Amino acid sequence: MSTVVNTPVSSTVTPAASAASAASAADSTEIASNFTTFLQLLTTQLQNQDPLSPMDTNQFTQQLVEFAGVEQQMKTNDTLSTLVSLQQGAQTTQALAMVGATVVVNGSTAQLANNQATWSLSSTQPATATISIASSTGQTAYTGTMTVNSGSQNFVWNGQGNDGTVWPAGNYTLTATATSASGQTTAISTQVQGTVQSVDLTQTPPVLTVSGQNYKLTQIQQIVAPGGSGG
Repeated sequence: MSTVVNTPVSSTVTPAASAASAASAADSTEIASNFTTFLQLLTTQLQNQDPLSPMDTNQFTQQLVEFAGVEQQMKTNDTLSTLVSLQQGAQTTQALAMVGATVVVNGSTAQLANNQATWSLSSTQPATATISIASSTGQTAYTGTMTVNSGSQNFVWNGQGNDGTVWPAGNYTLTATATSASGQTTAISTQVQGTVQSVDLTQTPPVLTVSGQNYKLTQIQQIVAPGGSGG
């Protein structure tokens, strides 16, 4: 008689450390209960086996190994849950420390304030770029061309449209396409600079609000000026 103990192994880690601790305690209790049941079944096997044809000791060893494997897998999951909780705590601390900081992030939406919005354009080679700026409602506010060099350079918009209209403060999105002197399409990446206004800790990883836009920690390319205490 071969005994297999099926213990559910959860691969989902909850963000809250308290939930992870509760799950870990429940798993440990379940393992202890299953181990007691396993020993009872094993003892019953020994008491009721055919004395003329006893079970091979290798079968007992295999059952012990199977249970030990399940127990080890549960302990591994507990360790992984602890590591994930520690990592989430470190991300939370890092995110909170960035509130009030001036950062550069990968993105194309910048905030127009005091008649100025700034983007950083990065090109792989010298080229002529076509710039288009749209408002938050999708209206085209400005179009134009500029010469870009290899590497990074700033593009500053004064908030005026091609017809002289002065656009109101708000968020504006820039798109850029470029063509090199040889007629080849050149990739243009955009970055924006702004202040970290708040942090959403309900997201994993935490989400930063920079000039009205949400960004993950991994999107931050540079910290220009440090933040405060997060208050």
